Amino acid sequence: MRSDISPPPLRTPPRAPALSRGFAAAAGIGHPGAGGHGRAMAEGEDMQTFTSIMDALVRISTSMKNMEKELLCPVCQEMYKQPLVLPCTHNVCQACAREVLGQQGYVGHGGDPSSEPTSPASTPSTRSPRLSRRTLPKPDRLDRLLKSGFGTYPGRKRGALHPQVVMFPCPACQGDVELGERGLAGLFRNLTLERVVERYRQSVSVGGAILCQLCKPPPLEATKGCTECRATFCNECFKLFHPWGTQKAQHEPTLPTLSFRPKGLMCPDHKEEVTHYCKTCQRLVCQLCRVRRTHGGHKITPVLSAYQALKDKLTKSVTYILGNQDTVQTQICELEEAARHTEVSGQQAKEEVSQLVRGLGAVLEEKRVSLLQAIEECQQERLARLSAQIQEHRSLLDGSGLVGYAQEVLKETDQPCFVQAAKQLHNRISRATDALQTFRPAASSSFRHCQLDVGREMKLLTELNFLQVPEAPVIDTQRTFAYDQIFLCWRLPPHSPPAWHYTVEFRRTDAPAQPGPARWQRREEVRGTSALLENPDTGSVYVLRVRGCNRAGYGEYSEDVHLHTPPAPVLHFFLDGRWGTSRERLAISKDQRAVRSVPGLPLLLAAERLLTGCHLSVDVVLGDVAVTQGRSYWACAVDPASYLVKVGVGLESKLQESFQGAPDVISPRYDPDSGHDSGAEDATVEASPPFAFLTIGMGRILLGSGAGSNGGLTGRDGPAASCTVPLPPRLGICLDYERGRVSFLDAVSFRGLLECPLDCSGPVCPAFCFIGGGAVQLQEPVGTKPERKVTIGGFAKLD
Repeated sequence: MRSDISPPPLRTPPRAPALSRGFAAAAGIGHPGAGGHGRAMAEGEDMQTFTSIMDALVRISTSMKNMEKELLCPVCQEMYKQPLVLPCTHNVCQACAREVLGQQGYVGHGGDPSSEPTSPASTPSTRSPRLSRRTLPKPDRLDRLLKSGFGTYPGRKRGALHPQVVMFPCPACQGDVELGERGLAGLFRNLTLERVVERYRQSVSVGGAILCQLCKPPPLEATKGCTECRATFCNECFKLFHPWGTQKAQHEPTLPTLSFRPKGLMCPDHKEEVTHYCKTCQRLVCQLCRVRRTHGGHKITPVLSAYQALKDKLTKSVTYILGNQDTVQTQICELEEAARHTEVSGQQAKEEVSQLVRGLGAVLEEKRVSLLQAIEECQQERLARLSAQIQEHRSLLDGSGLVGYAQEVLKETDQPCFVQAAKQLHNRISRATDALQTFRPAASSSFRHCQLDVGREMKLLTELNFLQVPEAPVIDTQRTFAYDQIFLCWRLPPHSPPAWHYTVEFRRTDAPAQPGPARWQRREEVRGTSALLENPDTGSVYVLRVRGCNRAGYGEYSEDVHLHTPPAPVLHFFLDGRWGTSRERLAISKDQRAVRSVPGLPLLLAAERLLTGCHLSVDVVLGDVAVTQGRSYWACAVDPASYLVKVGVGLESKLQESFQGAPDVISPRYDPDSGHDSGAEDATVEASPPFAFLTIGMGRILLGSGAGSNGGLTGRDGPAASCTVPLPPRLGICLDYERGRVSFLDAVSFRGLLECPLDCSGPVCPAFCFIGGGAVQLQEPVGTKPERKVTIGGFAKLD
């Protein structure tokens, strides 16, 4: 309960309140005297101007009334009085905070004593009436609290091993906020909020004169205020409580106010004016706080910088909101429409569920009737059979008609007549005798075969629930790639509800910026778990995502996947080993997209001459397409276990000339790329080389400083000038025919590995060289390709 001065009650007139000076100033009009508006109208004031002014006043009144919600304490639901800022950034009146802590059993944490009113108006007879309603703890409870560590008492040392941590239940966020050992004394007062509350009171109060707090009822209007006494006085009361010759006579009078606050914000720990702001702790600090160990290593900035930064951010945010009022209103209309649609959809969903459940009930009722009818028919059949069997057995009893009739027939002495009558009777007696000897009921009395197994149905009914949207798909990055087209593959999580179809969205990330949000291109109702995106732009980066859909609606999007497209149009070709020097050692697959080199017996026999002169077998396979213009790109995968493989391009004429010679060359310096022994190729040649190869061996790529000048064919600069990098899963080759350049790339990340010059004076075709065992697999095209003619070496064929 508050022990300070309660503000005077607001006087509410019985009619609509008149505008105060604050309202009139905010509306931009003067403050005329009584009847001012009537005189203005009499003088011919424009009615439209008057209407606009009244509309402005209505808007201001509504705005001020809406702002009142922000100025109410969450505990007492009244205007803030000396609000304190909690660590959770919410505000609460100081008196209300003390009441809450008192109810929680905390003693000695009533806040900063210096902030308590010390005016004569704070005597018990004039304090807030709520103070008299407070229930003080009993003496035994006080002793128990003191023994348990609450509060301060003689013998308790400050900074003990287990200091008390005061927890405050914040009424705004409904969470427990840690106030530390000092409780409310360690909190800052929100002086800005106090000023806003005071301005609001002055704006909306009618006849809002501040009354003297020391007068006997009825109080007079206050004319002075005293910051030292923290009270408002009329002239007589001010003289009475500030007599001449006393220390109070030196108090300087101020204008009357409802809230007395210090001129500046003071540190609650050191009573010094705050000068800095700790960004790490998000707390204002003074000069003494800066040197404390608790702020060691923290980022502390002057309060002026924090003020300017926060003011700029807040101004920018408010300006943005005010500049987008139409957008806010449009969104409010959309939300209201969504709320109405939600009500209609919810009612419709209820009706659908009720109808479905009633349908299930009708089906169950029909099934119940049919099952009961089947049981009834079975029951009647069995009863009929059992009744017939009962009648047969009753005919065997002594005294029954059948036995008496048989006895009378036995008395017949005329043989022909006896035979005639006894024949039929004997059949009946025989059947009855057999039934007696082999007795068995004609029908079973059990109906076990009519029992129902509803375990599965009960489980289904128990698990009957609303449809769930599919979970976010997971894109398979191992099977998703971009080549001539983009192939996207995904799957649903294991326990995800099924999806009827999918929506694939994609867009270029490097496209020219356009106003508004990024626009996605869509492929709707994709069946299956893969999609083919045709005709992507070359040299671009695409971002793709997928979401599933079923009857419940659309699910969440998958994580975005970024794919690089090739830097040039993809060249499609097949392998042709007719120009290799050792074609018998090259095994080309049936689809002509993979080749493997098998060294065989000749290399084994050459092992004995390894130290003197080794016969190296060079096998080459070419592409069946030659490039004569433009830019082209293709990719391949090299087996990491390959001994030595060269991947690249070369002039078609030079390749045929070089690799149609002798199959073996006896020289350890033999270079298969130039077709010569050594010596002449060591000279510097200004012209571009006819070949450009990238050397791969044992899962590594050889990159030399001289590779750029000799096409990557040799490493004559020595090991010190060369380096190796790991072999990527796929290699990409980009040929720029007009520029005479070829680039080798990592086909997965499209990171450049090597760029070489190339003589493009004639048709250029892909080439693959093998020394020892190795294997190369061309990148499969994503889509189906049309038939094309192959032209190489004067031959033509149709794929």
